[in-house]
Amino acid sequence: MDSREKPHGDVPRGKNNVRPSLEKQDSSPLIEKIRANDYCLRSGRLEIYLAREFGFCYGVERAVEYAYETRLKFPDCRIFLTDEIIHNPRVNRELRELGIRFLSGPSACGLAVTDLDEKDVVIMPAFGVPVNALKEYQERGCVIVDTTCGSVMSVWRRVESYARDGFTSVIHGKYDHEETRATCSRAGKYLVVRDQAQARQVCDLILRGDDKASNTPRENNPFLADFKRVCSEGFDPGKDLEKIGFANQTTMLMSESIVISGMLREGLEARYGIEAARARFRHFDTICSATQDRQDAIRALGEKHMDLILVIGGYKSSNTGHLAEIASRYAPTFHIEDADGILSKEKISHRNIDTQMITETDGWIPGGTAKVGITAGASTPNHVIEEVIERLMECTR
Repeated sequence: MDSREKPHGDVPRGKNNVRPSLEKQDSSPLIEKIRANDYCLRSGRLEIYLAREFGFCYGVERAVEYAYETRLKFPDCRIFLTDEIIHNPRVNRELRELGIRFLSGPSACGLAVTDLDEKDVVIMPAFGVPVNALKEYQERGCVIVDTTCGSVMSVWRRVESYARDGFTSVIHGKYDHEETRATCSRAGKYLVVRDQAQARQVCDLILRGDDKASNTPRENNPFLADFKRVCSEGFDPGKDLEKIGFANQTTMLMSESIVISGMLREGLEARYGIEAARARFRHFDTICSATQDRQDAIRALGEKHMDLILVIGGYKSSNTGHLAEIASRYAPTFHIEDADGILSKEKISHRNIDTQMITETDGWIPGGTAKVGITAGASTPNHVIEEVIERLMECTR
């Protein structure tokens, strides 16, 4: 495979050759046993329930498979990932053990784009990369393997269509997330809002309906002071919000995206009238279906009145973090990366849902008979989930 002339090149299928390694990633006899038993396992005083949708999604599985196939296809080449392929420490460590080096992130190898040439292979992660970054690799003549998730590329097509028609993309997402930065690079005029509080600031600006925001020097503009890192260069808050196209980072909470979209539409309606606003606002749902399925499944599990819920997945994983947020509405919830988070039957190390800090909690397992719910983010392999369940059972024997 050589994608120098075709940036989104494909890797020749070596699936049968890499299957043993992939099965090691995602196989779990215990998980299959629980699935076969209506997603329930009884162990001592515990009743363990799996969410009906959890773990690896198609896009993640495809990205990891491409990375393994690339190593197989180019055994003598230097192979690089632009950053983590997915937000799972175990998966990324296993790729490093294959000799695949990372160009950025905590495991960066110390080389830059300028150190690469046409003999090197560069893998784009599932989140995608910004346009300028892709162009740099192309200019170096690198062989490019693109594992970008199809759902992410659908968002790119949407914001590109907004830009062509003169709309500003308002993106519900986390600006520091790789996916959102890649989307912004394709959006022309854009503004990123993280939550409803920021969306309310945008709506207040729309509703003012004057040129105050445009006429205020940029260095003194309070709106730009709050949003300067998350808007396009030269963004004019007094003019660039007259026509809005709404999009999402694919792993955000669907319920919050719906609310924010409604807020923006109503803001334009209040400013311009309902009829005129129809031509000034566009919204297409860009939440990944796998993300939505997992969010729906954890709600369904929570409604079964769990005494405890464990959410398994990388601490940098947006979709896993949102699963933990949802679960916490129903039961005491602990977000852990893997079985190492379960320190003992008395203590657990986890990511605090409110502060986002890693902390330790004592007395985390309820006494007596307990119902424990388990789910995992879309970048969590089954064997990691199995290890957590086994550690949990060991703590209560």
